[in-house]
Amino acid sequence: MTTDASPSSSLWNRMVRAAQLDVNLYEEVEADATTTGQAFTVVLIVGLATGIGSGIGGVIVNDALWFIWGLLIGLVTTVVGWLIWSLFAYWIGTRIFAGPETEATYGQLLRTLGFAHSPGCLRIFSFIPFLGGLISFAASVWFLVAGVIAVRQALDFTTGRAIATCIVGWVLYMLLVFLITGLVIGAGALF
Repeated sequence: MTTDASPSSSLWNRMVRAAQLDVNLYEEVEADATTTGQAFTVVLIVGLATGIGSGIGGVIVNDALWFIWGLLIGLVTTVVGWLIWSLFAYWIGTRIFAGPETEATYGQLLRTLGFAHSPGCLRIFSFIPFLGGLISFAASVWFLVAGVIAVRQALDFTTGRAIATCIVGWVLYMLLVFLITGLVIGAGALF
């Protein structure tokens, strides 16, 4: 097993290219199963950035304990969200919106969508009053655009099908989040 140590394959370089919406990057990581670890690392970095931003915001509004909660929530929701949304996108894209050229594995979606998270690093600034909310919103929109490109390249279909896959996958993911949140709140009310 050889590893490509060229500068274009470094994690930082790939994250920048993913954020630049470089179609070739998404094709690269789709085809290279050895980049799954890098995709996971990207998601961890974004989860930490999200958690740090939320944690600092919690400290500003409440107390130091909120930093730990913000960090944990940011990290866990980013990683779990990546796994679930990738699975939804894979299932929807290969079953519902599949075209004649559609052929992919879950790992391909996992890798491309992992790198699509790269703009989320900006969420570290979410604690800044007013501006932080705008930065987080911009990072989310940027991530969504990168996600459409990631899905399109991984599933080898049109931009329209990629948009539909992302929207339906996101709606299903949000329904799952609301269901779990409702169950947790409901269970909490019982105690």
